[in-house]
Amino acid sequence: MRAFKHLLEYRPNCTFWRKEEGAVLTEALVAVPFVTLFAVGILEFGNLMWERMQIDAGLRDAGRYLSRCRPSSPTYTATCTEATAKTIAYYGTQAPAAGAVLRVPGWGPGLGDITVTPVSADGTITLATAHLYEASPLFGWLGIGAITISVSHEERYMGW
Repeated sequence: MRAFKHLLEYRPNCTFWRKEEGAVLTEALVAVPFVTLFAVGILEFGNLMWERMQIDAGLRDAGRYLSRCRPSSPTYTATCTEATAKTIAYYGTQAPAAGAVLRVPGWGPGLGDITVTPVSADGTITLATAHLYEASPLFGWLGIGAITISVSHEERYMGW
């Protein structure tokens, strides 16, 4: 018992709150989860904005394609189709290679649809779509519901 007597003695200068061993570890254990959550949130928000911009670019490309189509006439048959415009929107090209990657994962033929409003009285073509964003589990943990990206693009009809 004499060997452990120094452990049982009361030492007022060495109380638990005054010791500094482990202070950095304690601060790290408190700060790291918040910093990690913040960083993942920034990455998730960046991915959401990237997908929105890619969908916007796809609709813009498809709108440009359709706005330059010459209408059918007795001497000319138009070869432009809405299906080709949608392929341009989804893949970035009108003739994607086999196994081509979609511009936005989860937005493509059979996955998302593009509504094309033909040339209106004011001479514009309107394209619109809605895409359900595939979020990471972070949004579920934070209680954020499904996010739908809705985009529309209007292009003045020019013809050839």
